[in-house]
Amino acid sequence: MPVDPHIAAMLTTIKEAGLPPIYDGTPEAGRAAYLQLTAGARTPEHLAPVASTEDRTVPGAEGELPARVYRPEGDGPFPTVVFFHGGGWVIGDLDTHDNMARTVCRGTRAVVISVDYRLAPEHPFPAAVEDAVAAARWVAQHLDGLGGDDRLAVAGDSAGGNLAAVVAQQLHADGTPLVGQFLIYPAVDSEGEYPSRIENAEGYFLEKNTMDWFYGHYVGAWEDALDPRLSPLHHADLTGLPPAVVVTAEFDPLRDEGEAYGKALEAAGVPTDVRRYDGLIHGFFDMGAVSPAARTAVDDSCGRFRELIHR
Repeated sequence: MPVDPHIAAMLTTIKEAGLPPIYDGTPEAGRAAYLQLTAGARTPEHLAPVASTEDRTVPGAEGELPARVYRPEGDGPFPTVVFFHGGGWVIGDLDTHDNMARTVCRGTRAVVISVDYRLAPEHPFPAAVEDAVAAARWVAQHLDGLGGDDRLAVAGDSAGGNLAAVVAQQLHADGTPLVGQFLIYPAVDSEGEYPSRIENAEGYFLEKNTMDWFYGHYVGAWEDALDPRLSPLHHADLTGLPPAVVVTAEFDPLRDEGEAYGKALEAAGVPTDVRRYDGLIHGFFDMGAVSPAARTAVDDSCGRFRELIHR
């Protein structure tokens, strides 16, 4: 089907603005532009309502990390979801993904801990992975104090979906139980060759040149593209991982690798719900204000994950 008309209009507006592409600038410029495009463009009525938010810190691999705790309305007990923001491991922070974390909190009826891991190129791979794993391990040991019960899950979008997948693998190896993983258009295979990377290389918000820019800053001199901490699709053993909801979009360069990971999880016996949302693009989770189709997809996928983690 064609691109959702509301999103197509948004893409036209962005193109006509004539802004330089992110891959032609510095990480600092990319971070500022992304913050303006997300948090800077929101009005209060666009924010998903939650019962409360709390800014705090959580331990990372090499020091404290900023984090934000979102608590849902109503009476618990609630599961807890550790959330990792997207942005190619180079841009993005708690504020760019504030509404997405709110949406996951409200839509899944869970306490959400959004973690602001260290970014590349200042802190290249595997710094983000090490922070994500350290933070998730700490949350697992402090669920009572954060307001949730003993059910723990992970979630993330794009690069954050990559981190969530890796965290699920590493916590499983530790014997830390998880009840689910919510992988929203995740990057899971750094050098894989997929039709969607060609079909959707330009014009759909996330472009191939931008992906190359992200990976260039994040991976640096790391030579092993199949390292499962970078490409979780290539983990040697996926058996026993927590059930997953894997979200993809039709016009997303990452579509095929996300679906390939879903199939690999299924082949390993992991209960997996892979949902492709036609007509939508990478980043649609934060486009509900301009696209009813995106809003419907967000509600649907959050509902699927809510059902999974509340069993």
